[in-house]
Amino acid sequence: MGRDKLAYRRLDNPRTISFLCHGVTATLPGTGSLCRTVPQATLLSACHIREDAVTHRFWRAPKFPMPLRSVPPWALAVLAIIYAGHTHADEKPLWEAGLGIGTVAFPDYRGSDQTRVYPVPVPYFIYRGDFLKADRNGLRGEFFNSDFVELNISVNATVPVDSSEDHARRGMPNLRPTVEIGPSLDFHLWHSNDQHLKLGAVLPLRVPITVDSSPQFIGWNFSPRLNLDVQDIAGHAGWNFGIGAGPLLAARKYDDYFYSVAPQYATADRPVYSARGGYAGTEFISALTKRFPKYWVGAYIRYDTLQGAAFDDSPLVKQKYYVSGGFGIAWMIGVSKRTVEAND
Repeated sequence: MGRDKLAYRRLDNPRTISFLCHGVTATLPGTGSLCRTVPQATLLSACHIREDAVTHRFWRAPKFPMPLRSVPPWALAVLAIIYAGHTHADEKPLWEAGLGIGTVAFPDYRGSDQTRVYPVPVPYFIYRGDFLKADRNGLRGEFFNSDFVELNISVNATVPVDSSEDHARRGMPNLRPTVEIGPSLDFHLWHSNDQHLKLGAVLPLRVPITVDSSPQFIGWNFSPRLNLDVQDIAGHAGWNFGIGAGPLLAARKYDDYFYSVAPQYATADRPVYSARGGYAGTEFISALTKRFPKYWVGAYIRYDTLQGAAFDDSPLVKQKYYVSGGFGIAWMIGVSKRTVEAND
């Protein structure tokens, strides 16, 4: 799982597939914490599981001399700095690379009652350079090294939906694939002395753009989450577990794209509907990974409740929950002979 967080940066779009790789999260069109979708699902990558797409860290606040324990990010004014001990760095390969295959299953979109299963490639890559790093935290450049806060770029994508294959949308326009990009402010709230328990908060805000001949901005989506990572769970070395939860929020234009029904597409079973935007449900995601000497395995499961969502009365919402899951395995194909100090 993520070194400081469960890697799922939400493939916030109801139809996205996040491609999780140890350190490089990529969204694959045609199929993300793991933030999802060949409609909202997430791919397993050989990194931890994450539902959010490619993350590139480009700024980190100056390093504090001591780790931080704190309250949630919305209460930063009362943060207290508490000594938690320094971490121990081990000698590890400069880079590791692998490749494998996995499978994911999820509904066409959040609220759809039609689920599909997709095979997906699972790349695994770690790079522990002095500046450029690719690991459980994503691909990034370390301008500053902080144990408290990071500013990342969060990227996500969604795949197209053929409305003729979805009974709720039959007769309506197809959903175009989208690309989403925006900043993510990530807080490392607390960790145990041995770094085996880590609590963090991620605040990704992205702007989606449709991918077609006339690209359109379709609002924004925001998915703050609290993430808990457990390394060497229950004393089993190498087994890492992560769990996260948080609300989903979206602009009216974003919900309109997925849940509104224009008059010309209304039927007796599908009345006219105009999405309002706002609260879009709550997500819960967990993942389990293990790095063996010659291969990596990982699995995730995600559950969203749509109860109380601003669009839960849309005729396109056929069930008020969303479940997705996946599994992947990657075999090591190369490891650097050069070693560097690292505490991941």
